[in-house]
Amino acid sequence: MERTRIAVAGASGLIGSALVRSLTADGHEVVRLVRRAAAGPDEVCWDPEGQYVDAAGLAGCTAVVDLAGAGIGDRRWTAAYKRRLRDSRVLGTAALAEAVAALPEPPRVFVSGSAIGIYGDTGDRVVDEQAPPGDGFLPSLCVEWEEAAAPAQEAGVRTVFVRTGLVVARGGGAWGRLFPLFRAGLGGRLGDGRQYWSYIALHDEVAAIRHLIDGENLSGPFNLTAPEPLTNREITAAMARVLHRPAPFPVPAPVLRAVLGELAGDVLGSQRVVPKRLLESGFRFALAGIDEAIRAA
Repeated sequence: MERTRIAVAGASGLIGSALVRSLTADGHEVVRLVRRAAAGPDEVCWDPEGQYVDAAGLAGCTAVVDLAGAGIGDRRWTAAYKRRLRDSRVLGTAALAEAVAALPEPPRVFVSGSAIGIYGDTGDRVVDEQAPPGDGFLPSLCVEWEEAAAPAQEAGVRTVFVRTGLVVARGGGAWGRLFPLFRAGLGGRLGDGRQYWSYIALHDEVAAIRHLIDGENLSGPFNLTAPEPLTNREITAAMARVLHRPAPFPVPAPVLRAVLGELAGDVLGSQRVVPKRLLESGFRFALAGIDEAIRAA
């Protein structure tokens, strides 16, 4: 990848911060979108829910990456928080896509965040990018999220949707909650443990995003998951094995539903998602196995 100027929304999040570190380490100029007045030339002011972007700050960017959005697992899904989950993604992406489309010289690529939640519960069925959206809140949210990038696509900007799986990382997401439990010897399978989890190491997530930024002919949806999804039971065993802790306590489904509410459906649900288009594009995973992904985290 040539050294370029790249704008990143969601730069303080789990994936965004890792992407910024990777880009800056290789000498790229990174512009962060911030929800306050810009403090310098490396920041751009924006208000996702208010659909405002200081588009002048995006001038000269060869790529714009949108990874912003309220945390899916941060709180119970009350009606108010579901609105925040939607607005922080759909309204923010629409504003950024419109700003990109209006630039006299648009960037070469617009990378828009998405998630494998778009497929819903797939059970044992293997799904790739050609699978249709599922039913429920998360699939409908992801569909709206991707549709919000239409202004950039219509302006002729190469647009990529990164449908991210469960990121194996210590600093946040589902694994950010799992590591402390397993270190304390309190980890265990969730429900019956037969549901598939489509995971990806944080290192590979960042590498895949950079691969898609650099791929001149790559556009549309890409699943960012390891090539072989595993069941929750298999992942629980790997966590216990790598961390040298027992995992004797399965968490019953009714308990999860009582604690997590509607989110429990996604934790207990099964998604056997494979990165068909990513592999066909020539991407190679550095940490495809679950043991090495956990060790790296």
